[in-house]
Amino acid sequence: MSTQTKINRKTILDIKRMKTQGEKITVLTAYDYGMAAILDESDIDILLVGDSLGNVILGYDTTLPVTMEDMLHHTKAVARGSHKAMIVADMPFLSYQVSIESALANAGRFLKEADAQAVKLEGGREHAEIVQKMTRAGIPVMAHLGLTPQSVHQLGGYKVQGKKEDAAEKMMQDAVILEEAGAFSLVLECVPEKLAAEITGALSIPTIGIGAGIHCDGQVLVVNDMLGMNDRMTPKFVKKYANLSHEIRNAVKHYIQDVKTSAFPDAEHSFK
Repeated sequence: MSTQTKINRKTILDIKRMKTQGEKITVLTAYDYGMAAILDESDIDILLVGDSLGNVILGYDTTLPVTMEDMLHHTKAVARGSHKAMIVADMPFLSYQVSIESALANAGRFLKEADAQAVKLEGGREHAEIVQKMTRAGIPVMAHLGLTPQSVHQLGGYKVQGKKEDAAEKMMQDAVILEEAGAFSLVLECVPEKLAAEITGALSIPTIGIGAGIHCDGQVLVVNDMLGMNDRMTPKFVKKYANLSHEIRNAVKHYIQDVKTSAFPDAEHSFK
C-alpha cells in the first residue's frame, strides 16, 4: 500500500452509501498541497483534481492543452495534502480517446503513481467499453455528461445541454449505459434541473451536479471560483462564498506600503 493512501479515506462504497441514505455529497476541485490540506480539514467528501487546472492554474483558454504529466504532477500534490477525502483525477484530453489500451495504461498511472482512488472521464455511450474495461481492471470511474469541456469545439461553446427532447432522451440513455458499464458516480454539468432530477432518480449511482440544480445527489464547484480568487466572468451556477482576490490584493498593497516605508520588518519580525 502506498504510504500516502490512508485507510480512513472515503471510498466508492462510502459515496454510494451516501446516496442510499439521502446524504448530500460535497465535491471541490483541488490542485495543490496547501489547498488540499485546507479542504481535507474541512471534511470535504471528494477532492477532484480537475483538468480545469488548465484554466485556473496554467492560464489556458480551454482544458485541451492539459497533459497527463500536468495531471499526475498536481494529483500527487493533492494526495500528499489530504488524508480523508476521496481523490478523483480527471483524465485529460486524448488520454483515453485514442485506444482502450492507452486509456487503461493512463488511468492506471493515476492510481499507481499519484495515489488517486478513481479517475473521471467525459462522454457517453461511446466510452462505455472503456469504462467497463477500467472497472474490471480495478480502476473506479466517475463519468461526466452534459457540458463536457473537452468537447467544447464540437458542442459549439459552453452551453446548457439536454434542453431539447431528443438530447434529453439521449443523455438519459447514456447515463444508464454508463452505470451499467460500471461507473460509480456521474457528473452532470450544465443540465436543466428537471432532466438532472430525472436522471438522478433513474440511477442507483450518485449524481454530482454543477449547474444541474438541487436534485442531484451532490454538488461540485471549482474551488477558485467559489472562493472568488479571480476576476474573470463567473458562471451562473457558481456561488461565491468569499472574495479572496480582493483580500489578497489588499494584503499585498499593505505589504508593499510597509516595505516602502520601512515599517516592515519591525523589531517583532527581526533577529537580535
